[in-house]
Parts: sequence; structure tokens; C-alpha cells
Amino acid sequence: MAMGDAAMFGALAGSVLFNLSPDAQRPKVLLYLLVSVAPFAVVAPAIGPTVDRIPGGRRMVMQITSVSRALLYLLMAFHTDGLLLYPLVFGAMVMQKTYAVSKSALVPTVVRNDTELVEANSKLSLISGVFGAISFSVLAGIGKLNASLALVVGAGIFMFATAAARRLPRDVVASAPAAKKEKAELRSAGVVLATAAMVLIRATAGFLTFHLFFWLRGEFGLVWFGTAALATTLGSMLGNLVAPVLRRSLREEVMLTGALSVIAVAGLGAAATAGLVAAILLAFMVNFSTATGRQAFDSIVQRDAPDANQGRAFARFETRFQLAWVLAALGPVAFTLPGWLGFLVVGLFGASAAASYLIGSRAVRAGRPVPPTLTARARRGIANNVAKRRANTPPKGERRPASE
Repeated sequence: MAMGDAAMFGALAGSVLFNLSPDAQRPKVLLYLLVSVAPFAVVAPAIGPTVDRIPGGRRMVMQITSVSRALLYLLMAFHTDGLLLYPLVFGAMVMQKTYAVSKSALVPTVVRNDTELVEANSKLSLISGVFGAISFSVLAGIGKLNASLALVVGAGIFMFATAAARRLPRDVVASAPAAKKEKAELRSAGVVLATAAMVLIRATAGFLTFHLFFWLRGEFGLVWFGTAALATTLGSMLGNLVAPVLRRSLREEVMLTGALSVIAVAGLGAAATAGLVAAILLAFMVNFSTATGRQAFDSIVQRDAPDANQGRAFARFETRFQLAWVLAALGPVAFTLPGWLGFLVVGLFGASAAASYLIGSRAVRAGRPVPPTLTARARRGIANNVAKRRANTPPKGERRPASE
């Protein structure tokens, strides 16, 4: 799948999509983001539980996404210069995100125990990063000469992915609805805090990706965005290598706090210098932190929710993380911020999330109730205002006395 992803980006990067001006790209990228929200906001909550109970359901989804992307690539090969290219690219990206959710559900079913799960996720991320980078460098060269040929190669890669997916077991991810114990464990304070931290980390990564795309391209050129993309890949790979080592000597909460703190320091430092090198280093550090934070999050869920169905739980979490990534990206796509201001947003995101997670974790360890989040406080304030208005509004047909 990683090689197939690289085929599309490599085929279209030099010859089609990135030849457009940033202003021409903006509405198309915005449309992609809005379309990609659909499977997570609508389809996943309705279809996901049903697919999980079908023998081989998630395996079937992976095969469907592979075949669909092969067909989409073949159609793209004949429309590299037409308007139909863009909805085809959007469809391929939606299939990519659907695959990511299904992978999160399947990985727990193919490891022998919970200890292997973090290691397996780390290896999968590392392998996909290595082969994706190698494939991109090769297929980008082919795409520069002939984009259609690179897309045909990508379609062939996805047919191999379909055959590989057939070898996965036809196990049922979750044979029954979540029991009360599973729901209680997944709503425990530790899991909720870790989920909120990962949502903010993934949101930061989505925001930074598109901020760098439009800002770097406008200020320095497309080559430097490619350099930032390479730094992103290297950061993720290094994070996946280092995370298992860190986990042997540090608590998961410390790893998550550290990941958020690194994002805060890197963002504020980049905002202070606002230079090209700072932007590339920030891309590296944010994705390094995303990788290490995800490993810590997986461990927290395994530790604090041992009775939960891991496949169902991780698919549900991945849906939230993907949705956060997309929604956070809408801002920098809609309008380009100055470089320093975008970096400042990243730093403030990281700082507020690190402080919130640290305070909440200490409260949990001390046995105190977790302080309410800003979102919870806002909801409570809105609910109180609505209740007051209703109390002060007389029923229909009644009038308040003049004295009132």
C-alpha cells in the first residue's frame, strides 16, 4: 500500500498537480479534505461495527480498497490532463484513509499477544516509510517522463497488495457489541486523556503539512517542500525506531508528555526564527513526536483497557485521529498564514496540550478527578445558558404578568 501511495504522488508531483499555482490548487485541495471527511464522519460509525462482525470483514475492506485504487489509477492514466483527474485523486485518497482504519483493526488480530502489538505497529510504520520513500524517488522520475506510465505501474502494485491481503486471516474483529466493562475501560480517565493528547498531535501534524505546502511553495519553491516532506518521513521513521527503546525505561505518560513538549518547543523555536531551516526541522520534530506518541498511546490502551477488543478500539481511535488531521488542515488550505504565525500556532497547540495532559495525568495518579477540558467547560456553559433561557421563557399561550 505504501508503494502504491508513492506511485500516485510520484506520477503526478512533477507533471500535473504541482504545476498549478497555489491559488489554483487551494480550492481543489479544500475539496479533497471535505470529501475525505465523509467516510469518517458518516460511513465509519454506521458500517464499521457491522464489518467488524463479518468473518474477514476488515480483510475484505482492505481488498476492496486495493482493487478500487488500481481501477482509479488506470482511469487517472487516461485523464492526466483533464478535469476528471481531481475527483479520481480524491477518491483514491479516501480509499487510502479507509485502509488506514482497517489496518488499525486488523493488526491486533495477527499478533500473538499485546506486547507484540506496539512492536508490530512500529515495524509496519518503518517498513512503509522506507519502501514509500524508495518508490517515490523511482516513480517520480518515471512520472516526470510519463505520468500515465507511473500510474499504470501503481495499479499493478495495488493488484499485488490485493493478493497479499488475501493471505490475512478471516478472523472476526469483534463478534459482539462492546460490553459494559469494555466501554468503561475505554472511557477511563487515562485512556480519555491519552486520546485527547493524540487527537491534538495528529491535528498539529495535519495543520503543519498544509501550512508548509502553501507557505514553502509560495516563499521558496516546490523543491523545498519536497525537502520538508523528506524530513517528515525521516522523523516518522526515527520515531518508530526510538519509541520501543524509550518505552523500556519511561512510563507511557512521560513519553506522551515528552512528545507534546517537543512539539511545543520546536514550534515556538521555529516561530522565533521563522526561517527555512527551522521549518524543515519543525516538520522533522512534529512527525518524530507523532510516531513516539502513537506508540505510547497504544501501550496506554493495552494497559488500561485489557478487556477491550483491541481491533475495534484501535479502529475507532484511528477514525478520530484521521478526522482531526483533516479538520485541522482546513485552516491553512483556506488561507495561507505567514510562516512564523503558522509555527506559533503549532507551538501553542503543543504547549497547551502538554500542560493539559500533564495536569490531568497527575490528577489521575493522585486519585483526584480530572479537571474538565475547555471543550467540556464550553459545553457546560452553553447548556446552562440554554437551561436559563428555557426557565425564563413562558409556555405558549401564557403571558408573564406585567410586574415581571
